Amino acid sequence: MTTPSSLKIIRDEHSTLAAMLKSTRMLVERGPQDDPKGFFDVLRAMLFYIEEFPERLHHPKETELLFPRVAAAAPDTIASITRLDHDHEYTEKAVRDLLHLLVAWEMMGEPRREAFTQTFKRYVDLYLSHMRMEEEEILPAAVKYLTPEDWKALDEAFEANRETMTKQQSPDKAYDELFSRIVRAAPAPIGLG
Repeated sequence: MTTPSSLKIIRDEHSTLAAMLKSTRMLVERGPQDDPKGFFDVLRAMLFYIEEFPERLHHPKETELLFPRVAAAAPDTIASITRLDHDHEYTEKAVRDLLHLLVAWEMMGEPRREAFTQTFKRYVDLYLSHMRMEEEEILPAAVKYLTPEDWKALDEAFEANRETMTKQQSPDKAYDELFSRIVRAAPAPIGLG
C-alpha cells in the first residue's frame, strides 16, 4: 500500500510546526539584543502562526477525522487520544496567554521577561511531546489497524477539508506566505534576517 495522502499531510504539518516551535525557541533564547522592535514583531508573528495554523488547519483533521477512526480500530489508544484532544484544547488557550505575556514583556520591560520565557518553555516542551506521542503512538496504530477503506475515507475527508478551507481563504497558501515572511524577517541563523 502506498502512503495515504492524509498520513503525509499530518506528518508534513508536524514537521512545519516543529520547525516553527524550535525556531521560536531559538529566538526567545537569543532575546531582543539591539533590535527590540524587530524581535517583538517577529516573535509576535511566530506566536500568531503557532496559534492559527494548528487550530484552524491541523487539529480539526486529527480530532474530527483521524482520532475517531484510530480509537475505533485500536481501543488501546483511547487514553492517549483523550490526552491529545485535551492538549488541543489547552494549547489553544495557552498560546493566547503567551501572546499576553509577550505584550507585557514588550510594554513593561525586563521584569516581565522571565514569566514569558518560563511559560513559553513549558508550552514548547508540551507541544513537542504532544506531537511525539502522535508520531510514536497514534500514527503507528493508524498504519497498523486502519483498513484501506479507512485510509480512502480519510484521504477523501482531508481533501474535502482542504477544498472547504480553500473556498474560505486558501489557508495553505496564506500560512505558507506567513511562514515565508517570518523566515525573511527573523534574524540569522533563525531566519534570513
